Amino acid sequence: MALSNKFSRRSFIRTSSIGVGTLVLGPALISLAASSAKKKLGIALVGLGSYSSGQLAPALQHTKNCYLAGIVTGTPAKAADWAKRYNIPQKNIYNYQNFDEIASNPAIDIVYVVLPVFMHKEFTIRAAKAGKHVICEKPMALNAKDCEEMITACKRAGRLLSIGYRLHFEPHNMEVMRLGQQKVLGKITHIDTGNGFIYNGDPNAWRLKKALAGGGALMDMGIYSIQGSRYTLGQEPVAVKAMQEKNRPDFFKEVDETVFWQMEFPGGFKTTGKSSYNNDWSYLKVEAELGNFQLGPAYGYGSIEGSVNGDAMKFPQIIQQAAQMDDFADCVIANKPSRVPGEEGLKDMKVVDAIYRSLDSGKWENIV
Repeated sequence: MALSNKFSRRSFIRTSSIGVGTLVLGPALISLAASSAKKKLGIALVGLGSYSSGQLAPALQHTKNCYLAGIVTGTPAKAADWAKRYNIPQKNIYNYQNFDEIASNPAIDIVYVVLPVFMHKEFTIRAAKAGKHVICEKPMALNAKDCEEMITACKRAGRLLSIGYRLHFEPHNMEVMRLGQQKVLGKITHIDTGNGFIYNGDPNAWRLKKALAGGGALMDMGIYSIQGSRYTLGQEPVAVKAMQEKNRPDFFKEVDETVFWQMEFPGGFKTTGKSSYNNDWSYLKVEAELGNFQLGPAYGYGSIEGSVNGDAMKFPQIIQQAAQMDDFADCVIANKPSRVPGEEGLKDMKVVDAIYRSLDSGKWENIV
């Protein structure tokens, strides 16, 4: 199938992103010890939609541990264009039918799955069976069960699996993790976070089909809000209660438009979160005993800003995807676990599954 669909969610970055070429890499964020002595690992991008073309491929021009070695696409015209643009040899270009032949290609060490969500499980498992390490874009899969199958397949193959959680390498979000998990301002008393954009894309896009996307704004944007609460506390929620609203039901026929939820953590602490395809949100607000800290914009590809007790965080804007991919390549080289392994994606999908159950039941649902 040709994957030329418009990845419309990317448009939410329009108010919060800046060009890759203007960013600087934060050296402290990437483990590059003795990198000059290491082989740069080859990455093949599977799916050449807007995230691959607008973010990942440009970021790979700035990586130190890896490089763009190959592509997988169902569109011959894209294959020809990318081959010319990035000097990709024909032997490193595959389609979805002959993808498994990548097993015999030593130039490709890592496969990055950048496909519609319903294809994540299939190509992660096929890549692992082909002997390749895998990065899978978020959300990891349609549901937690599929995530478990992906994790099992990679472990059986002895390959590393990482999820595309770029913000774990972004300095403002990393500071939030430090402040919250180390209780720098004392015990956290409240967390509220939201992420969304106004979707005006193709009404027939795969992203609006439940069978292909798994859901709507919650799957797409809500993952960031869920992550924000989880990594600020450094804890896993145990239950959730959710509600939703639809102002454009004819447009969002199969998937959620706006979802609000509460997450309960061990000890009874509750956070609030929301996601939307009909609101421009990107924030994380945290109250603690000795003050507050927040991010806003919080989740974009650039121009992230934060403050602690009203004082601005002073961190550089980095190429998040370059830091993310370099770190994973370093993990492969050093044979060490990724900080965002498949299990991290599984944890999010368990929350998402519980939120959808709560939307159906109207009750608190345990996260299992």
